[in-house]
Amino acid sequence: SGVAETVPWWSMAWLLACYHVTSEKFYIEACGDANDVLVIDRVSMEMTLAGFRDIPLSGVTKSICGIMGTIRLVAGMYLIVIIKKRKVGNLFGHTVWKAVEFDLLSYKKTVLHLTENQMQDNKTFLSMITSVLNTDGFYFCTDYDLTHTQQRLANTSPDFQEMSLLERADQRFVWNGSLLRDFLAQPELHKFVFPVIHGFIMMKPCSINGKIFEWILISRRSCFRAGVRYYVRGIDSEGHAANFVETEQIVQYSNGRASFVQTRGSMPFFWSQRPNLKYKPKPQISSTTNHLDGFQRHFDSQVLIYGKQVILNLVNQKGSELPLEQTFAKLVNSMESGMIKYIAFDFHKECSKMRWHRLQLLVDAVAEMQDEFGYFMLSSDGKVVVQQTGVFRSNCMDCLDRTNVVQSLLARRALQSQLQRMGVLHVGQKIEEQAEFEKIYKNAWADNANACAKQYAGTGALKTDFTRTGRRTQWGLVMDGWNSMIRYYKNNFSDGFRQDSIDLFLGNYSVDEMEILTPLQLQKDWKFLTLPIIMLVAFSMCIILTCMTAETVAYVLFWAVAGVVTATVILLNGKEFVNVPKLVQKEKMD
Repeated sequence: SGVAETVPWWSMAWLLACYHVTSEKFYIEACGDANDVLVIDRVSMEMTLAGFRDIPLSGVTKSICGIMGTIRLVAGMYLIVIIKKRKVGNLFGHTVWKAVEFDLLSYKKTVLHLTENQMQDNKTFLSMITSVLNTDGFYFCTDYDLTHTQQRLANTSPDFQEMSLLERADQRFVWNGSLLRDFLAQPELHKFVFPVIHGFIMMKPCSINGKIFEWILISRRSCFRAGVRYYVRGIDSEGHAANFVETEQIVQYSNGRASFVQTRGSMPFFWSQRPNLKYKPKPQISSTTNHLDGFQRHFDSQVLIYGKQVILNLVNQKGSELPLEQTFAKLVNSMESGMIKYIAFDFHKECSKMRWHRLQLLVDAVAEMQDEFGYFMLSSDGKVVVQQTGVFRSNCMDCLDRTNVVQSLLARRALQSQLQRMGVLHVGQKIEEQAEFEKIYKNAWADNANACAKQYAGTGALKTDFTRTGRRTQWGLVMDGWNSMIRYYKNNFSDGFRQDSIDLFLGNYSVDEMEILTPLQLQKDWKFLTLPIIMLVAFSMCIILTCMTAETVAYVLFWAVAGVVTATVILLNGKEFVNVPKLVQKEKMD
């Protein structure tokens, strides 16, 4: 994985292709491969290879940018293709693309064989897949492995380099892995598909002291225990943490390169925080589960992949967040591992009243450990100079806003050392003094925060004014309030659908064509549909009657009481009125 990389057979993977549709088959030809055509039989669903001469002259021909994979819905199989992409930049000579538009092609020529309920379910399932595809942040590269860090790629064997991108990819970050199962079973088809990651990628040529270097930020979002804010917390039985993201900062200068890796993820024990119409639902720690087993699995995996772990827990050390912090600390102490160090930092308390400069206390406290871990660096002749021996694993409640702020500060400190070592920064110079680059740096980390937040919480991140400007502003507080209101609405009234969409897309739920009654058709009890209407009517009548004469006071009081009583009943049974997932088992969400 040095500067001069070999070109394996799978580098023939295509940038642009055409698909031809006939009544019986899909024919997909790949530009750059003059030999094979992928043929998908729309009846038997068999996938084979053919030559260009086998493509019939009849049929519809369109251009595509790639194949996401296939999925079975009520109406049968669908082929998901990328029809529009945008260039992000070049990563060591390999073009990185962002997938921006998709299409779903049905194998079946008609849906007349479906009942009315089945057609409605199929339409809903299609909207779910479309919802996930429309979530910004899908990236791919046809001839380079985006799923692994620079250090992992540098420590691989020649056999690994010869594998197809599909075979060698880190499955934690392959968001179309379930969609590619049929392709995985046939190695000869691997060149027609590639792994797609979800998260954020920014690539920017920068200049300091007249020296031009490439600065890259990549956040890879795990597809294990993936979901939305309030329906996916903690870990699963395999030790996979919710909202786990691996963020790698890369710099390339004069054929040399360096990277610094950090991770974030939900507090890795069994806890939940189900929406219930309250602004902040109280977190619940499971009292019936063995936390240590899953906790051990999580950190065994983290240590194996990244080395030593320094946990930065940024949650409040009072109120409803305190029991979570105490449980986390207790579990770390019970492991008695020299590979794991736990640091609790009450972000909100330390930075209250706009005292954001106090974040430097945390940076200074972990400086020695950061120096010990180091970073990965490759010399201009392709030799490994140093390796990163551990990571900072940061978290707050959502692993979004507070977490991103701290990660950006630690990444800047690593970059300072890397650029000095590469000769870009002079001795004594600081990144903060480089106004042009500092602006690029802060905006990129703020954009990273927004991308991760939209994918998990449904809105842009909070506290990005500090990330962008280095200080907290009144306007930033206003925008945080706005985003918080949007989060409240989405978390309570639309996230059930979003969670179902993600589970369907990732293969956590499989559609059975033979199933007559799907979970989508299960309806709530009548009172949960009627009470909100009664409340709305009651408060509307209050407003209308208030605008009339004084003789209506009794009526106003009646409707006011009716509205308050109804609202109270709704709030007391809040969990029953929120939009909940329908496709997953209850024990999976708890």
